[in-house]
Amino acid sequence: MVESLRAGALGGIVYRDVPAGGGYRVATANRAAASPPVAVLPDRSAPPNTRIYNQPIPASGYGYLTVRDGTKLAIDVRLPAGSGPYPTLIEYAGYGYADPYNGPDNGIAEIANLFGFAVVDVNMRGTGCSGGAFDYFDELQRLDGYDVIETVAHQPWVLHHKVGMLGISYGGISQLFVGATNPPDLAAITPLSVIDSSITTLYPGGILNTGFALSWAAERDHDALPASATGGQPWALRRIQQGDTTCKANQALHPEAVHLVRKIFANRYYVPSVADPMDPITFVHKIKAPVYMACQWTDEQTGGHCAALAEHLTGTSRKWFTFTNGVHADSLDPDTLVRWYDFLELYVARQAPNVPASMRALAPVLYETAMGIPGVTFPNSDPIQGMSSYAAALSAFNRLPSVRILFENGAGGPSPGLPYPAFEQAFAKFPLPGTRARFWYLGPGGALRDAAPRAAGHDTFTWRKDARPPTDFAGNDGAGGLWGATPAYRWEQNPPGTSVSYITAPLRGNTAVVGAGALQAWVRSSTPDVDLQVTISEVRPDGQEVFVQDGWLRASDRKLDRAYSSLLEPVPSFRRSDVAPMPRGRFVQLTVPFYYEGHVYRAGSRIRITISAPSGDQPVWSFAQTVPRGMATVAVAFSPSMPSRVVLPVVPGIRVPTGFPPCKGLRGEPCRTYKG
Repeated sequence: MVESLRAGALGGIVYRDVPAGGGYRVATANRAAASPPVAVLPDRSAPPNTRIYNQPIPASGYGYLTVRDGTKLAIDVRLPAGSGPYPTLIEYAGYGYADPYNGPDNGIAEIANLFGFAVVDVNMRGTGCSGGAFDYFDELQRLDGYDVIETVAHQPWVLHHKVGMLGISYGGISQLFVGATNPPDLAAITPLSVIDSSITTLYPGGILNTGFALSWAAERDHDALPASATGGQPWALRRIQQGDTTCKANQALHPEAVHLVRKIFANRYYVPSVADPMDPITFVHKIKAPVYMACQWTDEQTGGHCAALAEHLTGTSRKWFTFTNGVHADSLDPDTLVRWYDFLELYVARQAPNVPASMRALAPVLYETAMGIPGVTFPNSDPIQGMSSYAAALSAFNRLPSVRILFENGAGGPSPGLPYPAFEQAFAKFPLPGTRARFWYLGPGGALRDAAPRAAGHDTFTWRKDARPPTDFAGNDGAGGLWGATPAYRWEQNPPGTSVSYITAPLRGNTAVVGAGALQAWVRSSTPDVDLQVTISEVRPDGQEVFVQDGWLRASDRKLDRAYSSLLEPVPSFRRSDVAPMPRGRFVQLTVPFYYEGHVYRAGSRIRITISAPSGDQPVWSFAQTVPRGMATVAVAFSPSMPSRVVLPVVPGIRVPTGFPPCKGLRGEPCRTYKG
């Protein structure tokens, strides 16, 4: 006997991790009834038999697609204007993508339709009307994605019988998982606003993100329940009530979903066999399809760590990245979206890109709907538009440098906060060529200097988790609110005595920082453990202070993984065996990794770091379970024998053609009056 399980609430059972092979049977405990022989398929990308790819699916509208194990996934096919065959894209996630009543949970499929692409929206197994049981990016979801790609590509209405993928956030992350299975008919992927690993969003620095990350996981658990008045996705219940017997039958295994929130709490520490299959950074090197990726340094949902993927996408030479400051929706800003369109036209539609006049006319409506910002238009200066032929356009696109940095997003429009960059620069790879480590040493008087101080000293602050509000934004976190032009941030100063800050002298020239970096500090705590947040900001000559980035660390998780760490990209091991309490009464060296930034600190400005309890810097991330539970006294040392320092990745040679950006105005970067 392999395993004995009790049937779930709807009579379903899921046996997991059963070795591949034939001859299995499922029987009642008393052996009164048994199934015919059952074969468990291997978890290889390509199935033993590809006949399923010849199945017809609807040429338009709602239906089901059967994957290799017989599970039926809910789909909705959305066609553009005109006649086929159509260049076709797939959007795949656990949201209500296949909802035939209200459309997918975001508008990117509608944008693709307007650009001339057909879109097949697919609900992952165990969600909505799809069969099976949900388990966050388990192997079956990857293989389902492979089967979806191949089945859709075989449809007679699909141009070239190759398909691409599109999606933002969850629908972007899924592309990395499916792309790594390398379906032969996958033409390209376009992941937007994604994560590099689970831990950098769920446990920044080892500290549970009880804000967005945990609430998002709880929503997935709710959506994976059987469709009812109290759980599941509402559109699925409506389908059942209207007589969809397939949707009703598909609910049988929904109660057997793996509870994501429980899984998060059960995996506080890094266990490779659990974490690696869920962390794109460990497998994106397998992706062979062309890639266009866009992420924001200050993405309030997925976080500013996506750029770490760039150097690991080694399986394809056809890869392009756009990085900028901004919020979650800024992967759809005009410069980024037009480049996304160029890429899909060339690699999926196989035609020279030229944004239709009708789409240009609709751009203001699109951005007012998506971001709550009126008057936004597409750029007229795209280098790929208007080429004489497909071959010429493809050649020009392929010559583009791989990495595009849009600097000071929000400062390039006619008014502050519009989603236009002040300037941009392109580079061959990431990390950027020529990047060098620049050190500033903590010293007396709150100074950051070029050399360690000659005399020993330390600064002390009272650690208080409630010293500031949990977040720096309290309004609507979508269109017209956080995604609007000038959101009403409440980025507050730390109360006196609850933090320590260090600041450089005015910079002699513009200093471009692109990458991660860290604070390497000698720290003493009155408690055995303490959670730390380090904030980087720019203090301008006009007295304004601009938020740039954060870093976090639970002090007991301070041991670095030497195999994966570098000076400018340190990586804590997060293994249970490496946890070490803070020594009583002694300073210990620790490294607080920063999340990524792409920021030019202007001549005359000063770079400031602030060390405090985690709170008050992020719009939707929060940390309700920090340690200690009470207060602590934290000291930061600086001396020749205990040099504490900041290290940042400085990139020389970046030309800055514009003046100071407006404050407020930089997207995702709140601004306040400096109080030193």
